[in-house]
Amino acid sequence: MVQPIDHIEVRGGNVNNLKNIDVDIPLNKFVAISGPSGSGKSSLSMGILYAEGSRRYLDALSTYTRRRIAQNKKSQVQSVKHIPSALALRQRPSIPSERSTVGSLTEAFNVVRLIFSRLGSVVCPNGHRIPPTIEIAQNMDLSGDDMGMITCPTCGVRFMANSAEDFSFNSTGACPTCKGLGVVRELDESKLIGDESLTIDQGVVASWHLPGRNFMPKVVATLGVRTDVPYKDLTDKERDIVLHGKKQTHPVNISSGTGRVFHMDNALYENAYAAVEDSLESVTSERSISRINQFYHFSTCPTCHGSRLNPERLKQLVGGKNIAEVADMQLNDLAKWEADTKTSLPNDMASLAKILFTELDDTLRPLLELGLEYLSLSRSGNTLSTGELQRIQLARTLRTETTGVLYVLDEPSIGLHPDNIKGLINVFRQLIAQGNSLVVVDHEVDIISAADWVIEIGPGSGAEGGQVIAQGTPNELVNNPKSLIGPFISGQSNILQTKHAAKTPTGKSTHVKINDHFNLHHVDATFPDNKVTAITGFSGAGKTSLIIDSLVPAIQARKKQQKLPKHVSELTTDLQDVVSVDASPVGNNARSTLATYTNIMNALRHMFANLPESKAKGYGIAYFSYNNKQGACPNCGGLGNITLDIQYLPDMEEVCPVCHGTRYKDEIQQIKWQGYSIVDLLNLSVEEAIPVFKDVPRIEHQLKQLKEVGLAYLHLGESTPTLSGGEAQRLKLVSHLTKKQAGTLFVFDEPSIGLHPLDVQTLLQIIDRLRISGATILIITHDVDLMLNADYLIDMGPRGGAAGGKIVASGAPLKLVTQPNSLTVQYLAKHWQKFGKPEN
Repeated sequence: MVQPIDHIEVRGGNVNNLKNIDVDIPLNKFVAISGPSGSGKSSLSMGILYAEGSRRYLDALSTYTRRRIAQNKKSQVQSVKHIPSALALRQRPSIPSERSTVGSLTEAFNVVRLIFSRLGSVVCPNGHRIPPTIEIAQNMDLSGDDMGMITCPTCGVRFMANSAEDFSFNSTGACPTCKGLGVVRELDESKLIGDESLTIDQGVVASWHLPGRNFMPKVVATLGVRTDVPYKDLTDKERDIVLHGKKQTHPVNISSGTGRVFHMDNALYENAYAAVEDSLESVTSERSISRINQFYHFSTCPTCHGSRLNPERLKQLVGGKNIAEVADMQLNDLAKWEADTKTSLPNDMASLAKILFTELDDTLRPLLELGLEYLSLSRSGNTLSTGELQRIQLARTLRTETTGVLYVLDEPSIGLHPDNIKGLINVFRQLIAQGNSLVVVDHEVDIISAADWVIEIGPGSGAEGGQVIAQGTPNELVNNPKSLIGPFISGQSNILQTKHAAKTPTGKSTHVKINDHFNLHHVDATFPDNKVTAITGFSGAGKTSLIIDSLVPAIQARKKQQKLPKHVSELTTDLQDVVSVDASPVGNNARSTLATYTNIMNALRHMFANLPESKAKGYGIAYFSYNNKQGACPNCGGLGNITLDIQYLPDMEEVCPVCHGTRYKDEIQQIKWQGYSIVDLLNLSVEEAIPVFKDVPRIEHQLKQLKEVGLAYLHLGESTPTLSGGEAQRLKLVSHLTKKQAGTLFVFDEPSIGLHPLDVQTLLQIIDRLRISGATILIITHDVDLMLNADYLIDMGPRGGAAGGKIVASGAPLKLVTQPNSLTVQYLAKHWQKFGKPEN
């Protein structure tokens, strides 16, 4: 008898830092993969399981189809057997466009549009309201000229009723003024001109800093405007020329940075307004558009009032509401609208209504289970957090009711309040019950504890990881001495960190008052300076609105001597600078490495260029950069690898056969410093490099900083875009650790993303160093370990959306847990009890 296949068999896995691992992954089970940041979890889950599962599925498609689909390259693994087709939900979903909403992302709005076209109370061209009838719904399904045509029973006019497409703001239903965006933008003069005590020569006209406009001060000088006096002292005529001067050409002399003078016969003058408007017409990249948008202020469209829809479409009602009112409702309030609609319809429409609303209910159910009940269908997609986007992806996945699929989820707990974790686990169980297999990479202990099987990768990060150090059920790991997560499952680990006294405690605090912003209404918040404050609460409770949208821009505006944001009515603070830290990737492309991101690469290039042999050969600093043609391998252009297009097969990425992955020309590698070529040095880990550079202080200092933040295992030539979220976060903090930080606010937005509980302890040590140096730290978080280690806690709530926006608890965490009066603090108290109070 043939034994049923119950596991995926991986043999000889060597992706990234994996060390030829052999591992079996149970099928039709919930499998969690755990391990320190950078240990190799994603290499196993995404680099092998998802890559091979998706690639093999695509292999079954036609050659024609495969040529039009981006495919994963073959993994560095000896064999993978019994793997199902795979789908992945990544840690960082792409940010939706400004045209996306929760309704369009979840496809729930498609159903709502259908409901309005079939069950709506129509208004004829003469203004007579026609109650919903089954005949109207039937006419919408006709073909030819009769499709959607109805006759008003009052005035007899024959007209076409609105179809589902007519209720789309991305199609025929779009508002004619804003074209379906819901907002209009206008140039803000206050943003065109900076500090008016500066002169034009000093750069007071901000819009002339845009690319291609740096010579405008020379042009405006030919028009009689003084460029060497403060802007505030210019005459009205001079200001009018700066702001509204005629666009025409003028002869002008322009000095270059080298002192040479160039004459332009036809230098086109663009006033402060035109510089922005003309720039907007010519740019295409998102980055450039974002830069230009800083000169605009966005306001609600006066025609559609933000609904995005043509106001004519709002005349049609279902259940007494128009489609904009329905789209603005919270998801958990749509059930009442459904009930009201069903009771208002004639009996012969009951079956149709049941079919349509069942479709809507099935779409909404997983969203509600995942704690997104506070969202509305009209919520703009680009305002959603990473966690909200990932849960929407997960809800859509559950909705498809597939079977026989391997789902690979990367950090699905991002942005989840502890109270929502049980809903997420319930969704996992539903995926398994539908006949699927599930692999989840996560560090949330409650999720790992709920798994059927746990695989731990480690024991360390980078070269120190890449091995399977433990596997089994959560209970088995508790008793496994090799397990790193076991002590956190059992509650035996000590989660409180030792804190050191600040050098110069101020005893002061920062106070901010917000009038109305999203769900914040007349909120007063106070944060102690030179302390660590955790900002907690459900998704949508107002954490981002309070900190990122209000406090941060208010401090930045105060520094620039600009007006506070309109919704911020008061700011009292001694803080002057803001540093935002998140887990987003470091560097924009494969050319960015640890050495280039720091100043190490620059120091290396100068060091090699100053060698006698380099000077004799005429090798300047450009020759020691793989980003310049003087030093880069001519075959791969300094990338170290080449990509081969094999038509319908996945692109093949190979190590460059000329430089063998070193990125440099061979002659550059012949130049040696103390026996090392520049390639040899880039291949060293931070730990290995420290003794090598013991006599080069500027490099040794940076290497020791990298070691202090737990990145000693990284190589100097390591590509930064491939670093994990935790590694990227620590790398961004390196430059701040040795500076005095009095007056600086550090804002950490979900800093525990991608961090094992042991990594969280390392992060806490780094945060404490910043506090000791005088910094004020705010942490927006759902991580209970971070909450307990904070000096102060502000909990927003009590729930999300309209049910949030209030400060429901504030104070020292270890005092709050003694009398928990909010849901967050209740979970905090349970966590504190689990790990036991330390002895006094």
